[in-house]
Amino acid sequence: MVTVVLPRSLVALFPGADRRVSVDGSTVAEVIDALDARWPGMRDRLCVPGPALREYINVFVDTHPADLSTPVPAHGVVHVLPAVAGGSSAR
Repeated sequence: MVTVVLPRSLVALFPGADRRVSVDGSTVAEVIDALDARWPGMRDRLCVPGPALREYINVFVDTHPADLSTPVPAHGVVHVLPAVAGGSSAR
């Protein structure tokens, strides 16, 4: 089983979803498929048709940047993080 850590902003959209879940999958794409099977519509929040990750979604497998084809080892940890931007240097 793979451990997936989801952002609060995503979990809030799916009643019953937890921030830390265990799913089966040997690639990031398979992990996202497993999440979507459990909470329909989650793939649409993470991916664009093609398929590819949305530009504002970052995925890491065991702390390494990943894409949909990235292998996920058994007992690996997948972090899904929304991109953060903005701010100002003026204070």
